Amino acid sequence: MEAAIGISKENLAAVAHSLSKVLADEFILYTKTRKAHWCVTGPDFHSKHVFFEGLYNQLEEVIDTVAERIRTLGHFPPATLKEYLALTHLTEQTREKNDGLGFIKELLADHESILIHLRENINGYANKLKDAGTSDYITGLMEFHEKTAWMLRAHLE
Repeated sequence: MEAAIGISKENLAAVAHSLSKVLADEFILYTKTRKAHWCVTGPDFHSKHVFFEGLYNQLEEVIDTVAERIRTLGHFPPATLKEYLALTHLTEQTREKNDGLGFIKELLADHESILIHLRENINGYANKLKDAGTSDYITGLMEFHEKTAWMLRAHLE
């Protein structure tokens, strides 16, 4: 059954497709954060292990809310690794060292990349696609990534 929520069918499809890319980015970032949690080594192992666990738990919730937003719009979210890799603008991790600061630098770059992508698209949801709800949702998502980026940067100062 189609969602009759005051947004054209074409715009709903465009928003859902855009959010599918966001979902892919979030899932890839989640996976990279899980890797950091599992593989971090060094004298700061315990604190970084716990820190990364907190981050991936937050990202797990983000993933769920993005997928539910897509469903709210009457579409189905991508849900396979193949789809995520085709949709994401992030790259998979290729680092050889498992040091905490290295993981933090890479995760920071990904959070900032997602932030830029969200910021570039936020006004289009409200203005071009007539979906103020998704625009508002993306504002909250940006705030999450801004705060997380700040916390990651603080480790590097």
